Amino acid sequence: MSTRPIRIAVDIGGTFTDLQVLDARSGAVRAWKTPTTPEDPSIGLMRGVEEAASRFGFALAEVGLLLHGTTIATNAVLERKLARGVLLTTAGFEDVLEINRHVRRELYKVDPDPFPCLIERDRRLGVPERLRADGSVEAKLDEAALPALLARLDALGAEAVAVCLLHSYRNPAHEQLLKALLAEARPGLPVSLSSEVSPEIREYERASTTVLNALLVPVVKAYLDRLERRLGESGFSPLVFLVQSNGGVCSLRTVAEQPARLLLSGPSGGALAAGRIATLLARPNLVAVDMGGTSYDVSIVQDGRVSVVTQGEIDRLPVRLPMVEMRTIGAGGGSIASVDHGGRLSVGPRSAGARPGPVSYGRGGTEPTVTDANLALGRLDPDYFLGGAMTLDMPATRAAIAAKVGQPLGLSLEAAAEGILTVTNANLGAAVRLSLFEKGLDPRDFALLSFGGAGGLHATDVAAEMGINEVIFPAEPGTLSAYGILYSDLVQDIARSRVLPAVAESLPEIGTLIGALREAAEARLAADGVAASARLLEVAVDMRYHGQAFELLVPWGEVAAPDAAALAALLARFHAMHRQRFSYADEAEAVELVTFRVIATGRLPKPDAAVAPPAPRPALKGRRRVHEGGEWRDLPVWDREALTAEDRITGPAILEEAFATHWIGRGWSAALGAAGALIARRDA
Repeated sequence: MSTRPIRIAVDIGGTFTDLQVLDARSGAVRAWKTPTTPEDPSIGLMRGVEEAASRFGFALAEVGLLLHGTTIATNAVLERKLARGVLLTTAGFEDVLEINRHVRRELYKVDPDPFPCLIERDRRLGVPERLRADGSVEAKLDEAALPALLARLDALGAEAVAVCLLHSYRNPAHEQLLKALLAEARPGLPVSLSSEVSPEIREYERASTTVLNALLVPVVKAYLDRLERRLGESGFSPLVFLVQSNGGVCSLRTVAEQPARLLLSGPSGGALAAGRIATLLARPNLVAVDMGGTSYDVSIVQDGRVSVVTQGEIDRLPVRLPMVEMRTIGAGGGSIASVDHGGRLSVGPRSAGARPGPVSYGRGGTEPTVTDANLALGRLDPDYFLGGAMTLDMPATRAAIAAKVGQPLGLSLEAAAEGILTVTNANLGAAVRLSLFEKGLDPRDFALLSFGGAGGLHATDVAAEMGINEVIFPAEPGTLSAYGILYSDLVQDIARSRVLPAVAESLPEIGTLIGALREAAEARLAADGVAASARLLEVAVDMRYHGQAFELLVPWGEVAAPDAAALAALLARFHAMHRQRFSYADEAEAVELVTFRVIATGRLPKPDAAVAPPAPRPALKGRRRVHEGGEWRDLPVWDREALTAEDRITGPAILEEAFATHWIGRGWSAALGAAGALIARRDA
C-alpha cells in the first residue's frame, strides 16, 4: 500500500456497478456508480474504475488492491448458462440428484412443480466402487472400467465433470484416484470432487453443491480470463480478490477451482458493512436491508455477529457451503407494478433492470416501477438523480402510471403511485418480519440499517410497520455493499463431518479432528501469503439432539485442544441457541456433534478512513412539492453532504445525496451520529 496506495472495492449489481475508493495516503473514501453491462460485467467494472480515476485524480498504476463482488455465478445458474456437465457417482446411486428430498413446498397443489435437476439421466454415470459409512473400503475402484468411462465422456461432449462417490467425505481416496486417472487421460477436462468442494454428510446436498461447482468452472474461468485481460490495460495491475458467499474474499486461484463459493458474492458485502457499522455505532443488533434496482436483501446482525448458515440454495438448488444468511425478494427500484385481470395490484418480482430500466430513465421502458412511483409523488428530484448525472423523464413517468395502474383501478395518478409504494412497503416489511420471527427475535430490539440506492425512500415506513424505532442511514448508502467489501478479509472455510456424541469420551477424537483442520487452515493461509501474525482460526460445530434431522451451527471460538470445560461451554451455548430458535431445550437429552469447521481468517491491512467534513453550503437546500398524507405539500429538502451535528431534520422531509435519496416520514426526526451516519428516531 506504500507504493500503490489506492484500494478499490467493486460490487456489480443487476442495475448499477458500485465502487468505493480508498486512498491510504489521506484516508479519503469516495463512492462512484456506473451502469452495469450485463453482456460482460468486466466492461462496466473497468469503465467504473476509469471514471473514478478521472473523477478523483489517481492513476490506474497506483491501484494496489481490487476487491470484487460479482453475480456472474448467480446469474449463470438462474439463466442456465452453464457448461455441459457429467456426474460420476457410485454405481447404483446415479439418481440421487433427481430423487432429492421429496419436499413439497406447495402442500395442496395437485401437480407440484418438479425440482430442477441440472444434469439429465443419460449424463449421470455409475462408477464401480463402494465405501462403507465409516470410510472403509467395501469394493475398490475398478480402474479397468476407465476406458469405457472415457468413451462415454467423449460421446456426451463433457465440458466439466462432477464426482460425488458414496461416503467420500469420510474417505476421499477413491475420488482422488478417479481425478488423477481422468487428469492423465483428459488433461484439459475440469473435474470437481465432492471431497474437496463440500466434504460433509448428506449425499444429495453434497452432490448438488459439487454439480453446481463443476458446471460453473468453465463459466467463471471465461469471466476471469476476460477480467485479467482488461486488468493488464493502461498499467492497471492490482492484486485481485473476489468476494465469497461467506463474506470473506479469496484469491483467483481458489475461485477458479471452487466457483460455487461465489454464489452469494455480491449481496454479502452489505452484510459485511453491517457488521462493521454495528461496531462503529455500538449497535450490536441490526436488521440490514439492501434495496437496489432489482432486489431487497435482508440480513441480521445479532450481538455484533453477522449470521452465517452452512447451507443455502439458489433457484431451489441446495448449496452446502457457508454463506451469509440472507433473505432476498424481488423488490427494488426497478420492480414493475402491474394490475392483473382480477384488479389486483402487484409489484415485482419482475424488474426493468438496467436496460431498459424504469420509464423515467428514458431508455425505452414502458412499465411503471417503484422508482417511477417515487418520482411521480415528488420524492425524487428529476434533475438530481445520481447526483445530476441522469435526468429523469417526469411526463413519461406520470403517463405510464396513469395508464397502467390508475386507469385499470379507477384511481387518480397520485393514488395509483401511493398504492405502488404501499404494496412495496408491505412486501419489504414481510421480508424483515420473517427474517426476525423465524429466529424468535423481537423487532423492537433492533435498529434498521437502510442502504442501497433505493432503500432510503422506504426505510422509515417499513420500520414503523415493524415497530422498529430507529433507522440508520450510513454514509454513502448507495454503495455500502462496496464499502463492506473494501474492509473485508481473506476467509477460508474448512469442514469435516464426523458424527460423535458430545461426551468427554469423544474428546481425543475431537482434538485430532480440530488439529487436522487447523493444520489445513494454516497451510491455506500460508499459500495465500498471509503472515502468521495476521491469521485467526476459529472453530464452529454443527450440533443436534440425538434423532434430529437438522443441526445448529454453534461457534466454539479459537479452541485448539478442547477439554471437558470447553465441551461443557459448547453444550451450554447449543442449548441456549436451541431455546432461542425453537422455544425449548432439553439439557438432559443426548447431543451429537455432526460437522467440525475451522474458519480461517487472514486479516488484510485496513487504513483508517477519514470522515469527510461538511460541504461549505447551506444544509437546507430548499423546499419541493411532495404528495404526502393525501395532498400536495411543500416539504423541506436537505443536503446530506452539508449536514452538521447541529442540524435536526423533522419529518416529513427529504434528504438528498449524490447516489441516494431518503424519506424521513411523519413522526420521525433525524440527526447526524458517529461515523457520518444519519440516525432517525420515531417520536414517542
